[in-house]
Amino acid sequence: MKRKVLSVLLCAVFAVSMLPGCGSGSSDADTTAASDDGASDAAEESDMQYVKDKGTLVVGITNFEPMDYKDDNGDWIGFDADMAKAFAESLGVEAEFVEIDWDNKVLELDGKSIDCVWNGMTLTDEVTSAMECTNAYLNNAQVVVVPADVADQYQDTDSLADLSFAVEAGSAGEEQVSALGLDYTPVTAQADALMEVEGGTCDAAVIDSLMASAMVGEGTSYADLTYTIGLNSEEYGVGFRKGSDLAEELNNFFAESYADGSMQQYAETYKVQAALIEQ
Repeated sequence: MKRKVLSVLLCAVFAVSMLPGCGSGSSDADTTAASDDGASDAAEESDMQYVKDKGTLVVGITNFEPMDYKDDNGDWIGFDADMAKAFAESLGVEAEFVEIDWDNKVLELDGKSIDCVWNGMTLTDEVTSAMECTNAYLNNAQVVVVPADVADQYQDTDSLADLSFAVEAGSAGEEQVSALGLDYTPVTAQADALMEVEGGTCDAAVIDSLMASAMVGEGTSYADLTYTIGLNSEEYGVGFRKGSDLAEELNNFFAESYADGSMQQYAETYKVQAALIEQ
């Protein structure tokens, strides 16, 4: 009887030793495999490595002078465009610019149609909760644009009540007119909002002050328009996918560019130096 019990126990021990992970022969291989999987996961999680591997930094933009707009040769230029090119070069990749529907910027980013949103983007709570954002680099405000010949009638928020506005969908401008309870029509881009006012289909527009200073008034394409009151104050930042390591990399690039003076040179080229935030 004792020999029979001992035999059964020995068989049980042998069976357990053959289970996966129980034998000494499988532990090294399993550890190595797990380590390899971990390294692979870490590489996949690095947005910077993803961009370097494909060789392009795809930048989501709209046509927005003086931040991102085309020159006479059809090339994208502007303060943001030039900074994006310089940052891409520091990564060893090429900058590629893609015009997006501003209202869909988070979807474009998360779907990897673009790698960042770099287009005078206001750092709102909605933006910072949906994207990995950089430090602020430019000051801005939302301003009211109206025909110059009636500008004296619209010098405070109370005077705006009966106006119809054009605003870029999903923009800080839309947020402002909505908060004030004003009548508005959302359009694809801020440039389109100016066209609505110029064409008389809307009474006014709300756009970024930096855009207004470049595109509205004497000597511009919209010489008959002007901007009056500011509705807020805000700051621009660049947005990457949530958790992206590229945001911190760009923060470092901003700091270096500010320290060596190149950021100021780009700002002076596009006349936004007064709005530049020290890095």
